[in-house]
Amino acid sequence: MWIMLEKIRRYVEKWHMIERGDKIVVGVSGGADSICLLFVLLKLQRELLFELLCVHVNHGLRGADADADEEYVKWFCEKYQIPCVVYHENVAWIAKERKQSLEEAGREVRREAFGKTLKQYGGTKIALAHHKNDNVETFFMNVARGTGLKGLGGMHPVKGNVIRPLLAVERGEIEQYLKEQQIAFCTDQTNESDDYTRNRIRNHIVPYFEQEINPKVIAHVGETMEQLREIQCFMEEQTECGYRACTSKTEDGICVRKEPFCGILRVIQPFVLKRVLYEVCHKERDIEAVHLEILQELLEKQVGKKVNLPYAMEAVRTYDGIVCRKKKGEEQAGEGAKELICENGRRQVCGWNGWEIKTRVFAVEDMPKGASEKVYTKWFDYDIITSTVTVRTRESGDYLAIHADGRTQKLKSYFINEKIPASERGKIPLIAEENHILWVVGHRTSSVYRVTEHTKRILEIQINEGEESWQKKSKY
Repeated sequence: MWIMLEKIRRYVEKWHMIERGDKIVVGVSGGADSICLLFVLLKLQRELLFELLCVHVNHGLRGADADADEEYVKWFCEKYQIPCVVYHENVAWIAKERKQSLEEAGREVRREAFGKTLKQYGGTKIALAHHKNDNVETFFMNVARGTGLKGLGGMHPVKGNVIRPLLAVERGEIEQYLKEQQIAFCTDQTNESDDYTRNRIRNHIVPYFEQEINPKVIAHVGETMEQLREIQCFMEEQTECGYRACTSKTEDGICVRKEPFCGILRVIQPFVLKRVLYEVCHKERDIEAVHLEILQELLEKQVGKKVNLPYAMEAVRTYDGIVCRKKKGEEQAGEGAKELICENGRRQVCGWNGWEIKTRVFAVEDMPKGASEKVYTKWFDYDIITSTVTVRTRESGDYLAIHADGRTQKLKSYFINEKIPASERGKIPLIAEENHILWVVGHRTSSVYRVTEHTKRILEIQINEGEESWQKKSKY
């Protein structure tokens, strides 16, 4: 017992996971890993002086078993006097609406729940129960998918405000610890199913390595992943230096200057090009090695030569090198996505593509008498928002909640149904939380973020009226 607890404590200290006064939101499913994490943090609480808050998400997927898990988590928290917040989500319906797998939808729902709780209760950190075995499974998955160096490093002990204290230990250590402490836990039978890639790796690939090749494969792969994460950090530093040395902004994109680009380390060049594409479109999932090779080949082509790239991007050969940019007509010229400042207190003002955007957050009781929404002034439930709010033009994957029950529609379908000309769609300002559109400016708002009788704080966004072509009186 003491050995494992000490191992986790040293790991927490090594990575500076917890500071005095932290309020840590712990994701707890009721399984062995999350129950162990919650119990270990409870043990460390007196020494490290932080607060704990448990979050449980009932996905509505396993009927009575899921309800039993929920009841156990609530009982456990009550026993040890840990505050507990429970969310009920229909993940199957969400997956269908968002066109995601159950796994993807489940992860997204949990992430949203953790973020919401963090914001609502003044939390500072999110603690997740991933352990060494989980990370090794991630390693094998990423090897098969060809994710490159970044993916081979697996999950980081600390990433932003997310901490993973159990990456210091293996699954067997966790189960033995709970046995010694006489702590029960719930078992999810879906973990035994081979319907999911991770489960197949867990149930077949890793056991094969342990039994037939090396019983210490978890420890050895874990050590290798730590080294790869260190290498990745070094590569990121070198990439940043290379990016600054050989790129410059142009009127409509980013120029990679040939001479300084050829002067940086060859191994860094693809990373620099990927960084350039990310700065242009703010996405990277569909950017593959072949696209980076195309860009390198373009440097040797004649001036004026163009190539097409993912996310409606293109690259053109110029006298200096290559310019990567959004295709004309795909996006409003000028600035890309811009974060809006949404804080309690005084009104914030920012500019975006010639528009003046004003934001403020205020309590419901502070709403001026007689105040009402207007075409270009809208109110949103601030406490529902869990991520950064931005103003931008459309992106692939955007969707809008158009029904009172939260059902969504692809933004593209909404534009088609509203008969908005294709030439105008890329010019309309969008207020967005990731791919969820809060407000199609000049048209309508999302039904999910509406102010209701349960709203405590309101986010007000005001944007000056736009061009005549999209000044349409909204009914919403």
